[in-house]
Order: sequence, then structure tokens, then C-alpha cells
Amino acid sequence: MHHASLRTRTESAPSSLRERCADGSTAASRPKRYQEKRSAMSQFFRIHPDNPQPRLINQAVQIINDGGVIAMPTDSSYALACHLDDKDAVERIRRIRGLDEKQLLSLVVRDLSQLAIFAMVDNRQYRQIKSVTPGPYVFVLQATKEVPRRLSHPSRKTIGLRVPDHAITLALLEALGQPLLGSTLILPPDTEPLNDAEEIRGRLEKQIDLVIDAGACAAEPSTVIDLTGSEPVLVRPGRGSLEPFGLTA
Repeated sequence: MHHASLRTRTESAPSSLRERCADGSTAASRPKRYQEKRSAMSQFFRIHPDNPQPRLINQAVQIINDGGVIAMPTDSSYALACHLDDKDAVERIRRIRGLDEKQLLSLVVRDLSQLAIFAMVDNRQYRQIKSVTPGPYVFVLQATKEVPRRLSHPSRKTIGLRVPDHAITLALLEALGQPLLGSTLILPPDTEPLNDAEEIRGRLEKQIDLVIDAGACAAEPSTVIDLTGSEPVLVRPGRGSLEPFGLTA
């Protein structure tokens, strides 16, 4: 992954979230759903794209656990993400993205073993996914009962699964201990994803809780492929190559 004009990153976030909280509380002391009382300004962490600072990763996870919505870098574009089980945060992502309930968000998982908990994967599907992951793909698969009903497609019972190849995203998943719910950061009426953390902060500063700046990501969304049928079906072209699936855009 290439980072355009990547300047030296340091742990520039405050040593305590107390400095950024309007009510004087730290993230650790805040009650669940603190976003209802959050400061009007989102927090902004500069995290090294290859060697994420553990202190900042842990602070980001605390924000997620407390009901926050974050903008994070991935191996494609930036994405919005929140806790899997936080209905309010999920609805905030849908509002920001302008998505209805039939448009899937993706479960962002750490590895294929975690993917198998949330999706029914046969040998053919597993081989196809393994050949390109981790990588910039979302795979539409049949959801297992581990997926909350409100997160799967209401009629097809499918879910999008993503195994990213980005050190920060993987560090967040490792520290959180469970998947994130994510969505490519494309704001209506835009057709291209946002790629610059400063621009994201400027446009979403009062709508989300944290922007993670790791330099520019690739300015392409993830490739979305439906594997629920007998043959792969291209849902959305993106950064991931179609060649392994015998598809063309």
C-alpha cells in the first residue's frame, strides 16, 4: 500500500482523552452511548500506518466500545466503522452514508477463521476467498445465526464480509476482540470514496467521534463480489482484481 506524501507520524493525540472531552470525563469513565453527550468536535488521532501506536489503538477501541463511530483507513479507501452490536451507531453510519436497510454494511473481520463464524462458507467459496485475502474485497455470503438479524439482508439473509490488509484496521480488530461493522466512506452525492483524513474531519467533524489519520489510502472502494450463487457475481468493481474470479467489469 502506498501513502501519498506521507509525513512522519507521531503520537500527537493527547495522553488523556480528558483534554478533548467537553464534560471533563475520560473515555474510560463515560457511560455507554456517550455519543449522545459528546463534544461537537470529533477527535483526531495520527497513527502510524505500518506500526500503529498501541496507546492510540486502545483509545480508539474505547471510543468504539462506548458507542462511537470512527473513520479509519483500510487497504482500499477510508471507511466508517462502529461496534457490531451498537444499533444506534449503525443507524448513524446509515444516515451519514444515505443508506436504507436493504443496503448492506460489511462485517470487518480479522481472518478467515473469524469469517467462518458469521458466514456459511463451502469449500469452493473458501478457496476463492483464501486466494485473495486479506485484501480489498467484500464478499456477499449467507449469514449464520451469529449475525444479528437487523444486519443481514431482510429477504436474502446475506451479509458482506471483509478481511482487510491494513495494519491499523487489523490492530483495531485485535484489540477489540470481535468484528467491526463498516462501510466505504462515500458521502452523498459523491460517487468516489474519501481519501484524505483532513477532508474527512472537515466534512464529518460534528457527525462522528474519531478520525484516524494514517496518510492517504488508495482512492478506490473495495471490490464487492456475491458468492452465494453457483458462480461469482460482480456487485461493485473496485481495487481488488477480478481475474481470480473470472470476472470483468
